[in-house]
Amino acid sequence: MVGGTLHEAIRKLDAGDWDGAHALVQDDPSADAAWIHAHLHRVEGDLANAGYWYRRAGRPVAVSDLQDERRAIVQALSSDR
Repeated sequence: MVGGTLHEAIRKLDAGDWDGAHALVQDDPSADAAWIHAHLHRVEGDLANAGYWYRRAGRPVAVSDLQDERRAIVQALSSDR
């Protein structure tokens, strides 16, 4: 289940497992996975790479607080169900 995998990526990130979260979204071609991927690179401070993934997600580069963006991602994933 793709949505479940994306939720799991967020859970891993919340638990401090950046690598595990990244592994879950890295090969997923969906826009939601690209958004999470962008967020992950923003978390690590790689803003150039994050910009690439925001473009892939079809989203503007986030300027909000990381936690606010993460909540927005979770909300979007929940409404996609």
